[in-house]
Amino acid sequence: MTLACGGAAEAHHSIAGMYDEGHPITIDGLVSEFHFVNPHPFVLLQVKDGSGRDQTWKLELDNRWELVDAGMSATTLKAGDRLTVSGGPAWKQPNAMYVRRMQRADGFRYEQVGFSPKVSGPR
Repeated sequence: MTLACGGAAEAHHSIAGMYDEGHPITIDGLVSEFHFVNPHPFVLLQVKDGSGRDQTWKLELDNRWELVDAGMSATTLKAGDRLTVSGGPAWKQPNAMYVRRMQRADGFRYEQVGFSPKVSGPR
């Protein structure tokens, strides 16, 4: 007997295989979009480059279910929120990062503690 299933398969990836955790960077910008999706929510952040031009950065967060357990939801981050973000830049994809720390001006803070996210401040 053969069982066939339709639909897209979701692949999980190694953070170390995709991001340079040994050389963290910090960027500051405005949220343009927040996608609270499986398997990893992500933020699109508008960041000014050295010439003052906007660059869009894709910021990957921990998995969605751990973010829910930590207190985040689809409405935690909104377009226009100013964020300061630190993490490992992508090895191959320009303007992409795995987030280790993220802070909003009102005191909201997200950070990786060990293998789990921790969220504090207003949500």
